[in-house]
Amino acid sequence: MVSVGHTAQLSSAEVAAVRALCDASFGDFSDADWEHALGGMHALVTDDGRLVGHGAVVLRRLLVGGRWLRCGYVEAVAVDAAQRRRGLGHRVLAALEELALGYDLLALCSTGEGRALYESRGWSRWRGPAAALTPDGIVETPDEDSLYVWADGLDLDAPITCDWREGDLW
Repeated sequence: MVSVGHTAQLSSAEVAAVRALCDASFGDFSDADWEHALGGMHALVTDDGRLVGHGAVVLRRLLVGGRWLRCGYVEAVAVDAAQRRRGLGHRVLAALEELALGYDLLALCSTGEGRALYESRGWSRWRGPAAALTPDGIVETPDEDSLYVWADGLDLDAPITCDWREGDLW
């Protein structure tokens, strides 16, 4: 079963289950990564009452072609290791993609393992240079080659700049 709800609507048990799933799925899931996944909408996939898949979408601002866009930034997409390759990631993304109407675009930074999933769902890899607006000004992030977007009509070769946040910028 897939359910969608805001962070504030999740029970403490659901929040704990999401954090545990993310910790188990990512070897280096930090407190900053966790903070990035909070404050937006969550897609939860459960099987017999147990959380087996999760993803969140939170508001960010991205500068593309000189225009700041409202971005639904996808965070903490995770599937229980024993349940992978069964379509659960697709179900999580389908639920998050339905939220795209509230944004100018959806975007995310993928792990190497996740790229095939996003590409199979029609997400496009950003080819242009990436940067971040930091307290010290705009700083290029040239090593960021795993940005994906879900949007029509954007120049994927244009420069893209994300807003500031603690931890991983993208």
